[in-house]
Amino acid sequence: MFAIVKIAGFQFKVEKGRKVFVHRLPHEEGADVTFDEVLMIADATNVTVGTPVVAGATVKAKVLRHLKDDKKIVFKKKRRKGYKVKKGHRQPLTQIQIEAITA
Repeated sequence: MFAIVKIAGFQFKVEKGRKVFVHRLPHEEGADVTFDEVLMIADATNVTVGTPVVAGATVKAKVLRHLKDDKKIVFKKKRRKGYKVKKGHRQPLTQIQIEAITA
């Protein structure tokens, strides 16, 4: 069984027991989180698609840890102008583990 769920403005395909990296959530490490915006639920025999969400469906997860992603380099240059700028960015992430999917 898997579900498509909207977390922090992004859609993720999740299954029970899977670990997922999402944008930073405001919850403490070890906290249980419930996501109500389930867009689709599918199991071996049937598929339920929401309009826009599946009524009564929830995904329960546990916050494992907060971390930062690898550094992304942003380099801007204009040729023959002497303009060069190099900046870096590290996106704050949260790792969650999917505990249960209920329809």
